[in-house]
Amino acid sequence: MNRTPYTKGLVPVANGIHAYLQPDGSWGYSNAGLIEDSGQSLLVDTLFDRRLTREMLEAMRKVSTSGGRIGTVVNTHANGDHCWGNVEVKDARIIASRKAAHEMTELPPARVAAMVLGAKAVVASGPVAPLAARMFRAAHLAPLADVLDAAPFVARIFAGFDFSHTPLVKPTQTFEGTLDVQVGNRTVQLIEVGPAHTSGDVMAWIPDARTVFTGDILFIEGHPIVWEGPLSNWVKALDAILALNAEVIVPGHGPMTDSAGVKRLREYLAYVDTEATKRHAAGMDAETAAKDIALDAFRGWSDAERIAVNVDTVYRHLEGRTGKVNVVRMFARMARVARAVQ
Repeated sequence: MNRTPYTKGLVPVANGIHAYLQPDGSWGYSNAGLIEDSGQSLLVDTLFDRRLTREMLEAMRKVSTSGGRIGTVVNTHANGDHCWGNVEVKDARIIASRKAAHEMTELPPARVAAMVLGAKAVVASGPVAPLAARMFRAAHLAPLADVLDAAPFVARIFAGFDFSHTPLVKPTQTFEGTLDVQVGNRTVQLIEVGPAHTSGDVMAWIPDARTVFTGDILFIEGHPIVWEGPLSNWVKALDAILALNAEVIVPGHGPMTDSAGVKRLREYLAYVDTEATKRHAAGMDAETAAKDIALDAFRGWSDAERIAVNVDTVYRHLEGRTGKVNVVRMFARMARVARAVQ
């Protein structure tokens, strides 16, 4: 396993390349990267809010060989912790996959800001909310019960972020498949590997430095969350990382790793896929299955509640369900599963 210290800030990983790490890698605390050559620069991902992104850019300015100017930004996917800081680099060329660019519009910062504000209000109501949630569920008003069930969880995991006054800045260039981007004399290969974590996941591979920024195709020391799937596609994406034979692997969340970390996540995804499929065949509902699947082999990984989303994704694909995931329902289910698996 890669032994690079997992501390906040910039880590030099190769000539002209830095990783920006954000421990503990849990909800919203993602990694990013700076790639430079011949006075030009490319930023792999912005961060979850403006404050964090400004802090990162200031750290990058201190080591930059391009005067701190960010000429190109690559958003590896549509989740806000990898693109909502785009407003701080809005004059740059911003690249994402076509699917990711579309997906960014489906859950903009303003909607999440309202969700968090509402969650905080529910929490402030004290014991009234849990009682009301039980009443709504008994009355078969599950959507209202889900809002109340999700509130404490949402308020907790997003407590450290500020999504107010954050306009969505969309990519200025999109692509499908692969795209080579020049940074000075250096080539950065963008490789679309979704749908997996989301619909349009992309990795950034720098061949001359044997370095890859994986976005959220790779979580290290934390449970992944499979919003899109199928899980078999994500396994193929991990196989694509292994095929690169990279010397430096920077995950979307967690410490830097090597092939051992990639293989370990592959084991997790294959295990969840198999175990969820068994329970689906037995007629177990998705939430019960999520609580029933043993995670002992992955003890010590953060965010075990994400098994709720991952099992639901397996069920969706087995049943041929289409359409977007109900985010509030999934946060409510994670909140309930968290009480059972932790």
